[in-house]
Amino acid sequence: MTDYLVIDNDGAFDDACLALAAGSGPAAVDVERASGFRYSQRAYLVQVFRRDAGAFLFDPTGIADFAPLQDALAGVEWVFHAASQDLPSLRELGLIPDSIFDTELASRLLGHERVGLAAVVEHTLGITLAKEHSAADWSTRPLPDSWLEYAALDVLHLVDVRDALVAELAEQGKTGFAEEEFEATRVRPPKPPRDEPWRRLSGLHQVRGARNLAVARELWQTREDYAKEQDVSPGRLVPDRALVAAVMASPASKGALAGVAAFNGRASRSQLDRWWGAIERGRATEQLPRERVPSDAPPPPRAWSDRNPAADARLKAARPVVEAHAEELGMPTENLLTPDLLRRVAWEPPAQIDADTVGAALEALGARSWQIAETSQRIAAAFVDATQTPEEPSASAS
Repeated sequence: MTDYLVIDNDGAFDDACLALAAGSGPAAVDVERASGFRYSQRAYLVQVFRRDAGAFLFDPTGIADFAPLQDALAGVEWVFHAASQDLPSLRELGLIPDSIFDTELASRLLGHERVGLAAVVEHTLGITLAKEHSAADWSTRPLPDSWLEYAALDVLHLVDVRDALVAELAEQGKTGFAEEEFEATRVRPPKPPRDEPWRRLSGLHQVRGARNLAVARELWQTREDYAKEQDVSPGRLVPDRALVAAVMASPASKGALAGVAAFNGRASRSQLDRWWGAIERGRATEQLPRERVPSDAPPPPRAWSDRNPAADARLKAARPVVEAHAEELGMPTENLLTPDLLRRVAWEPPAQIDADTVGAALEALGARSWQIAETSQRIAAAFVDATQTPEEPSASAS
C-alpha cells in the first residue's frame, strides 16, 4: 500500500498547486463528504491527480483559501465520476471548473450496463478497485491509511478512463451528445430551497389531518435545527419513521411520548423536552398546513385515460417510439429524454403539433439540443398518429 499524506496547511498546499499547474493534460478530481454522518454536504477531502504532477489529497478543514488550486487548474478539463454529486461541495470552496468530463455520464450514454466507478475502471482498463470505504465518515481525523489509499485510487485511474471513453464516444458518434451533457451538468444552478421541505419526511403519507401535519412539521423543523447546531445528519438523531410514529401515537404527555417504542434514535430520549415542545407547538399553532399541495406536474399516467384521454393516447403512442430509439442508440431511455419531459409535453402539447413546436416545448422544459434533434420529429409523428380517427388517414408530422 502506498503512503499518502493529507495536505492540511497552506505551505504544503501552495507547493502542491505549483506541481499541479506544471502537470499535463486533464485533472481528475473527486470529493469525499460525510453524508449520513454530518449535517452539511461540505467536502472533507478533495483529491486531485494530474499527469506529470501526481495525486494530492487536500483537507479543506485545514486550508484557508482554495484560490491557488482554482488558479492552478484554470483552463484545464476536470475529470469526474458523477460530477453532479461533487460540484456543489467544490463550489462551496470556490472551485469551479472551466470544462468537465464525466466518466459516469459518458458510460451511461455509451450504454454500459454498470456505471459505478469500480465497474467503469474495470470495463475500460481491466483494473479492479476495492470500494469498501465509500460510505465512511470522512470527517474522521486522522483519516486511516487504508481510507487514504481508497481516496487516491478514486482519481489515479480517472484520466486513463477518460481517454478510453473519449475513443468509445467517437466510435459510437456520441461525442457531441456527451459534450452537451457535460456542459449542462457543469452550469446547472443549485436547486432552489423547497417551500415546505418538511413534506419530504419519509412516511408522511400516513399522517392525516392538518393538525397532525402541523405536529409533523414542528418535529421535522426542531430536528433540523438541532442537527444543524450539532452538525449531525438529522436521521442519526431521530429517524424519519420515529418522528412519524410520534405523530401517529398522539401521546397525551411527555411521559407517554417516552413510552412510544417506535420513537427511537440516539437523541429520542436525551432530548425528550425538545421533542415534546415541538409537539405542543404543533398542537397550538394557528398556521395549519394545507393537507394537499397543488402541483404543476401532470397526474400519474394511470389516471390519464379517465382525466385526459387524448393525452393518454399521445403518451402511449410516443413512449414506445422514444424507448425504441434509445435502444437503437444504445443508451437508457432516461438519458435520451427524461420521462417527465415526455409526460409534460404529452399532457400539454403545442397547439399545432410538428417537429419544430414539439422541439420548442422540449427546449423550454430543459431538454438539450441533441435530445431535441433525436426525439422531436419522432414524438411529433407519434402525437399526430394518436389523434387520427380510424376514418382519417395518418398524416406525417412536418
